[in-house]
Amino acid sequence: MSKVDSEKAFLKNYNIHDFDVPLTSVDMAIFTVRDAQLQVLLVKRAQHPAMGQWALPGGFIDLKHDKTLSDTARRKLLEKTGIDTPYLEQVETFGSKARDPRGWSVTVAYLALIASEDISLSRDESSEEVTWVPVNKVKKPYKLAFDHGKILGICHERLKNKVQYTSLPVNLLPTEFTLTELQQTFETVLGNSVEKKSFRRRILVADILEETGEMKSGSNRPAKLYRVKPDSRTHFFARTIEGPR
Repeated sequence: MSKVDSEKAFLKNYNIHDFDVPLTSVDMAIFTVRDAQLQVLLVKRAQHPAMGQWALPGGFIDLKHDKTLSDTARRKLLEKTGIDTPYLEQVETFGSKARDPRGWSVTVAYLALIASEDISLSRDESSEEVTWVPVNKVKKPYKLAFDHGKILGICHERLKNKVQYTSLPVNLLPTEFTLTELQQTFETVLGNSVEKKSFRRRILVADILEETGEMKSGSNRPAKLYRVKPDSRTHFFARTIEGPR
C-alpha cells in the first residue's frame, strides 16, 4: 500500500474524540468612535454561565460552516452589527482549565474596527442586551465575565500601539471625512493630541486619501472631504506619530 493510500485509510478510521477536545471559541473587541470617545461593543449574557453579566461578543466555532477562525469572527460580527468589517485582526489566543466553568476552553481574540454610522445592533437568544460602552468606563459598572476584561485590555493596547505607526483609524470613520475629523479620530484612540501640521503632512505624503470633490460645511469655513484609496486602510508609516510641540 502506498503512503497516500495508507494515509487515506488512517484518516478514514481516525476519531478526533479519541483525545480530549477543549471548548473552542472566538471573542471580539469591536471598537468604534461615538460621541468623541473610543467605545467597545458589549453584550449582556442571557444564558448560563455568567447569565446577566456583560461580555465581549463571540461564540463557538461552527464546524460545518466556518472554514477558518476569521469566518467565525466575521459571522459573529455580522450577527451583532449587520456589517462585515473592513478591518479585522487576530490578536492573541487564551486558554486554560479555569477560564470557563464548563470545562477546559480556548478562545481566539480578535479586534475589529467599524464606523458607528447606520449600524443597527441586534441580539439573539444568547444576548439580553447589546450596547456600545466607552472603553474607559467598562470596569464599572460593566465588570466583564470570564477573562474578557483581560482580553479587552490586550486588544485595546494593541490598537493604541498600532495607531502610532499605521492608518488604522480610517476604519473608524464614515466613507467621507475631513482631515480634522481624521486627526480627531487618531487623538481619540491615542488618548492625547497630535501636532496638526505634522499630522497633515504625514497623511498627505502617505498618499492614502483622495479628494471627493465635495466640501463639508459647518460652524467654521467649509472643509474638503476625503475618502480612503483602495487598499490603503492599513498603511504603515515610516515614523511613529508625533505629539504636540
